[in-house]
Amino acid sequence: MSFLLDTNVLSEIRKGVNCNAKVREWWDSTMISDFYLSVIVVGEIYRGIDKLMKTNPALARKFQSWLRSLVREFEGRTLGIDLKTAEIWGRLTSKRTLPLADGLLAATALAHDLTFVTRNTKGIRDTGVRYINPFEV
Repeated sequence: MSFLLDTNVLSEIRKGVNCNAKVREWWDSTMISDFYLSVIVVGEIYRGIDKLMKTNPALARKFQSWLRSLVREFEGRTLGIDLKTAEIWGRLTSKRTLPLADGLLAATALAHDLTFVTRNTKGIRDTGVRYINPFEV
């Protein structure tokens, strides 16, 4: 089984020793090669860094360094929005209202037959996407 990681899961793992124990246990039990990243998640992290740069530039630079290493680590396993994903997203959002990023992430997982790993399961429950919440595993 392969997994598409949401921003909230990556942010939790980034905490290292302060990471939620359930999330850490799930993460450690899974092969890193089974994890995929979306360009949407990369964009969400860039947005957070940009906002942080205004209030705490030193911390923002640490996050930039983390993001650079994350992008390198996921080289070849970072997924964009292609025509199949766009079609699935269009069909999903014609039936329900979803935040743009959540809808695109669910569509990406469906298009690539991945399990979506997120803490925010409420909005995606009826989309047909397989998902797990590692905070509750």
